[in-house]
Amino acid sequence: MKTSFVFSGAGGQGIMSAGITLAQTAIDVGKHATYLPEYGPEQRGGSAKCTVVVSDEPIVSPLPRQCDNLIVMNEQAYEKFIWDLKPDGILLANANRVKEAPDRDDVKVILVPVDDVALELGNPKTANIILLGVLTGATGIVTREIFVQSLTEKFGKKPDVLEMNVRALDKGIEIGQQYK
Repeated sequence: MKTSFVFSGAGGQGIMSAGITLAQTAIDVGKHATYLPEYGPEQRGGSAKCTVVVSDEPIVSPLPRQCDNLIVMNEQAYEKFIWDLKPDGILLANANRVKEAPDRDDVKVILVPVDDVALELGNPKTANIILLGVLTGATGIVTREIFVQSLTEKFGKKPDVLEMNVRALDKGIEIGQQYK
């Protein structure tokens, strides 16, 4: 089965990190994955988007016509990419920054105030990991154990950072399981 994901928001919101983490985690479980980043000209605050495709089979093209899952961190990303989402796809949006109700009734909508959840956990930088947890809990794209393994590879030399990210992942999974 092939599934595509578009992550979008502003530079500095962890969009690229979330996309590459998902792609690497999928590879860790033996799937094929592509990661295609797209940057605006600015480093922070400009537009940031990446496309991830995960498949059981080799991937011919890393760019789907429409995505199965759209993950947006802000209103601008939502407005720009909402129509790139396939009917019956999943829209996962940061409810703290996406204020408009979705214009579409043909997609599954998951609105999570990830900025608030990240602050409750003690670090606003974990918003992207919380979203990955929500995505994992809602779709089962990979298991928690595999995601923790991926986070350990990335942050293993910084135990407090690893612990914070695992807590964020677990909180996101807990939230995402409500949308299964």
